[in-house]
Amino acid sequence: MTANTKDGESAPPAGDQTLEGTADPGARLFLDFLSSIRPHIEASLERRWRDKVGHVERYGREVAAMALEAKSLTLRGGKRFRAGLLVAAYQGVAPDAPLGPAIDAGVALELLQTYLLIQDDWIDGDTVRRGDRTAHVGLTEVLGDPHLGASSAILAGDLTWGFALSALAGAEAPPATTLAAVRLFCKMHEDVVIGQHLDVVGRAEDVEQMHALKTGSYTVRGPLALGATLAGAPAETVAALERFAAPVGIAFQLRDDLLGTFGSAAATGKPVGNDLRAGKRTAVLAAAEGRLDAAGRGAVERALGRKDASDEAVAAATRALEACGARRAVEERLSALCDEAQALGGSLPVSASARQILCGAASALRWTGA
Repeated sequence: MTANTKDGESAPPAGDQTLEGTADPGARLFLDFLSSIRPHIEASLERRWRDKVGHVERYGREVAAMALEAKSLTLRGGKRFRAGLLVAAYQGVAPDAPLGPAIDAGVALELLQTYLLIQDDWIDGDTVRRGDRTAHVGLTEVLGDPHLGASSAILAGDLTWGFALSALAGAEAPPATTLAAVRLFCKMHEDVVIGQHLDVVGRAEDVEQMHALKTGSYTVRGPLALGATLAGAPAETVAALERFAAPVGIAFQLRDDLLGTFGSAAATGKPVGNDLRAGKRTAVLAAAEGRLDAAGRGAVERALGRKDASDEAVAAATRALEACGARRAVEERLSALCDEAQALGGSLPVSASARQILCGAASALRWTGA
């Protein structure tokens, strides 16, 4: 559901191309950690989807197509940010514990992300995701009808949500620990749904609260709590990780809002100006309130919520949002949130290496340009 545009195969992951050459040692440490975790997650996802498609294809071509579309979206690359945070928290609490339960839970998070993206793309009417066609577009091509394609995409998301739950429930952890993790997972899902609904109806008075529900819940807070819980952490440790997660989760979405407004198609894997055309109340638009002059307001109104807005209209709106200081205001807020997170991260009750990795995650989110 989140408009997050990270993870691409044909296109670079959103924003990651701005970090590949970073001199920030913390960000570099975190990205290197993700690179070490990613092969484990990818291998498990590949195997699980191969088995799932093999199981459902006996029901016919259309059912197989539904599963294959979800598989394709899942496996179109990415840094696996959520899974990396989960593993960092898990190892930070139990450095010598087997990695298997954390990998299973990381896989569950990536499957949850697929399910949410399928829904988000249909809600927004998007046709491109991670550098390729969205699920409802692909299934419309297979089934020959837009309504059938959208219906099949919704069911593909449902299939993937169940797949995510089964991956987590099957983690090799003590039954009581697994049950606690599943409960956390379901609460995280509920938060995302509420945050997405606030976004869809455009009634979120507090944009950061919406971001905390819609994105922070399953991008940062949920992964850290899940990892710590699976490792047997006491409640105090989970609470400390959740406090650290709060500013990081909002920073993640602010960075995504910046990319969605000022980033390039190569950076996001989606057409430029999608957030404006969709009429999303992003942090950038919230920051622009009271800053735009009459000409700027006119430029924004000619693109905002207009799916047929020309590239020229979108470019003019983007220039107006930058000229009024909205971009700088969001960048400064993002930087302040990262500073807050790094201060909290320095005293987390986890291993020293995990503290460094988690602080590096906050550092990696700093806006560095499109």
